Amino acid sequence: MNKSIDSYTLAPDAMKAMFAMENFINSIPLDPILKELIKIRTSQINGCAYCVIAHSADAIKLGETTQRILSLSVWEECTFYTEKEQAVLRLVEYVVEVATKRVPQSVYDDISKYFSYQEYVYIIFCINQMYAWNRIAIPMGKKADRQ
Repeated sequence: MNKSIDSYTLAPDAMKAMFAMENFINSIPLDPILKELIKIRTSQINGCAYCVIAHSADAIKLGETTQRILSLSVWEECTFYTEKEQAVLRLVEYVVEVATKRVPQSVYDDISKYFSYQEYVYIIFCINQMYAWNRIAIPMGKKADRQ
């Protein structure tokens, strides 16, 4: 079996559902750059080069700096992410690794300083949507192309 499978052609209804969720994610009232940081960090943890590159480009188009994108994998050691962004990135780390890390109360407490319950739910959906895209792209053989 060729490890470059076109899920768009072979499962159009499933991909339509994924894009419906993506449209919802795009419509939620969270900072667009924050959503891209979520997508990039989720994809870094999951090892999806295609998604890291695609969402890094999207973040740059929105005005994000190259320094912050390049440093996202070591965000905890950087002083140029806000406390609000750090709270979200910490949540990403736990949600993506939920099977082994769970989500401690301290992470909930930290995120609740900056976000309402509804915003928290939106962030969780954003993380999970990107996680799902990673889990489709990687086994389908989606590769990062040279720009």
